[in-house]
Amino acid sequence: MTDFIQISLETLNDLLTAGIAITAFSLLLYALSFNLRDRVSRSFAIIMGCVVIVYVAESLANISNSNGMLGTSLRLQWIGIIFLPAAYLHLSDAVLATTGRPSRGRRSLAVRLNYLLAFGFLLLLPTNLLVGALNADAEPAPHLQRTALTWVFTLYYLVVTIWALANFFRAYRRTVTSASRRRMTYLITGSLAPALGSYPYLLYGSGFASQHTLIFWIALTLSNLLVSVLLVLMAYAVAFFGVSWPDRVVKRRLFKWLMRGPVTASTALAVVTVIRRVSRSFGMPDNPLELVAMVFVVLSLEHLVTLLAPVWERWLFYGKDRRDIEMVQTLEERLLTRSDLHQLLEAILAAVTDRLQVQKAFLAGFDPNGLDIFITSGGELNLDPEQLPEQILSELPQDGVKEELFTWGDYWLWPLYDKTQFNNELVGLIGALRRPDQILDSEQTEALGILAQRAGLALSDRKRQQQVFSTLEEMSPQIELIQRLRAASRYDGSEVLTIDAVDMDRPTLTQWVKDALTHYWGGPKLTENPLMDLNIVQKAMLEHRDSPTNALRAILRQAIEKIRPEGERRFNGEWILYNILDLKFLEGRKVREIALRLAMSEADLYRKQRIAVEAVASAIVEMEQEASKQALPVEEAATK
Repeated sequence: MTDFIQISLETLNDLLTAGIAITAFSLLLYALSFNLRDRVSRSFAIIMGCVVIVYVAESLANISNSNGMLGTSLRLQWIGIIFLPAAYLHLSDAVLATTGRPSRGRRSLAVRLNYLLAFGFLLLLPTNLLVGALNADAEPAPHLQRTALTWVFTLYYLVVTIWALANFFRAYRRTVTSASRRRMTYLITGSLAPALGSYPYLLYGSGFASQHTLIFWIALTLSNLLVSVLLVLMAYAVAFFGVSWPDRVVKRRLFKWLMRGPVTASTALAVVTVIRRVSRSFGMPDNPLELVAMVFVVLSLEHLVTLLAPVWERWLFYGKDRRDIEMVQTLEERLLTRSDLHQLLEAILAAVTDRLQVQKAFLAGFDPNGLDIFITSGGELNLDPEQLPEQILSELPQDGVKEELFTWGDYWLWPLYDKTQFNNELVGLIGALRRPDQILDSEQTEALGILAQRAGLALSDRKRQQQVFSTLEEMSPQIELIQRLRAASRYDGSEVLTIDAVDMDRPTLTQWVKDALTHYWGGPKLTENPLMDLNIVQKAMLEHRDSPTNALRAILRQAIEKIRPEGERRFNGEWILYNILDLKFLEGRKVREIALRLAMSEADLYRKQRIAVEAVASAIVEMEQEASKQALPVEEAATK
């Protein structure tokens, strides 16, 4: 019975070792994927790299069938062990700096010296100075023998680990909110896992372990179970560093990452291992069920994660905000995109041509800036979609009182109104090319009225949806700033005062620049643009009579001039970006006219325009950074 329990514990320990390696590698990828720019996450990634090396080497040692492979695996394990103390000190320094106590040079120097010392120990690893030769016949498990230098390294390992824990406790005392204190507790508790679980204790306790093998395997199994839990706890605490996402997003993303990665992979590995060992016990070294079981487990768990993710997210992470978040999430499913609207309007237009028995028809949708959508059926019309004849719009009743079919030239026209508005605003019209002397009967008119009503409803919904998006777009900078303030003040309350009001994130800044250029000569995208908060714009206001609009306009022009090539202006490839910016935004010419002038297609023009706007955004970033550098000496002189 004792032998059976020991064999079971050995098997379970092998599975746990491989599971820890899988979990650590998954958490390493998580840190590298989402918040690598943060110092805490980078140092955490180094620790996870060390843990991966330790437990992968141990897993290889568990399945080794030769002393050579066994000794190599156990020696490779020491690569992670050697760098673990320096990585711990690095992490503790980063956490302490995040709580508002940056290094004055001594802690950073200590971190560098410890990494340098680790490289020194690493150079000794191929020899038998740091650790001795392999004891392959040792009980309860093979291990390397200790040397005199092993005692030195062990003392170093213990001292640096205690030093790092002291820094963690200093960071804990500096935290300012209950949530940050709780997560710092998780971090301190979880950080014990790699330090305590990675060291090979058989170097010193092999005598006791050989006499009490069952106790050894029970203790090792419990230790690996504890390490598995504490690693996740540590990753959970680190996941909040360096990101401005809401807490629910961090929790949801990490939980799903763990379910799709470590849980799925470890379960599949466990099933395959059990099948393999049972098969070998019955004399079947090769069992095709292993691959079938692995594929079945992976697909089943991935399917369950997909099905159950909305349920656990709703009950575990949303809390009292569940109703609001569910409403926002269902918005994506109910969203009427431009593609969806085109499909619906094309179907309505096809029904119009069928009911009226005409060859050609069109449907036009309007927004405050003019024509927004133009769809035709049956071929090209003798109408310019960019310049609909003003006679049509002048003959259309703008108040929605006269919503009925009427003729204009060779066309039947039916106006479409937004019935939800107080003044029944015009949102579009349906036009059909009529045959000479064609008269519509009552059935055709009634059918056209129903189709027009549905088209008007779709255009009205699209218009209200765009208004919602415009509101969200205007709110996005403020919401993002609030989230950044909340995230920055998790561990250091002073960050609420020092964090910049303008996010210099390149994609966001590029969109702001594009909006400002679009309304360069006036409009809300210029007057309400977040670029107004830039230091260079605030300084430019002094030169433009405290007019923020003129100041921003001057900064945009200055940025455009920065990408202007030297010499006399030409219309060749070297000048293409500047010419697009000047013709499109500064002179306000139409896309078709610019494309003809620059001898390119409209699609190519839009691609080059995107590159030109990104170039303007880069120029503005350089101008802002240069202004900050110039202001720094002035501030330092003022403080002195």
